[in-house]
Amino acid sequence: QVQLVETGGGSVQAGGSLRLSCAASESGDYCMGWFRRAPGKEREGVAVISSSGATTYADSVKGRFTISKDNAKNTLYLQMNSLKLEDTAMYYCAARRTGLCFFRDTFFSFWGRGTQVTVSS
Repeated sequence: QVQLVETGGGSVQAGGSLRLSCAASESGDYCMGWFRRAPGKEREGVAVISSSGATTYADSVKGRFTISKDNAKNTLYLQMNSLKLEDTAMYYCAARRTGLCFFRDTFFSFWGRGTQVTVSS
C-alpha cells in the first residue's frame, strides 16, 4: 500500500505562489493527482498526471497551476501561481497504480492526509 505525504501548504496573499509536494513511499507506474476541498464544498479535482506524463487540469487553475513529478524522488509537485482567494482549501495528493488516468476522485486508490492552503487578501 502506497503512503502519500503532502507538504508545502501555508498562508499566502492573493497573487502569491506556493509549491506543494507529495512524497510517495514507493515507486511505480502511477496516475497521480491533486484534489482539494474548500470549507462547505465537495472535493474537486485540481490536476492529474499519468505515468507517461500527460496532464489534465481543472479549468479554474489552467494557466496558473502546474503539476509535475520527479520519478527519481517518487515525488509529485503542484506549483501554484497567481493564487486567488477561492484557491483556499485542503489539498490532497492521490495515486493509483495504473497506466490509465482519469480526472475523478473515485478513480484513485491511495490518498494523503492533506495540506492546508490559505489565500488572503
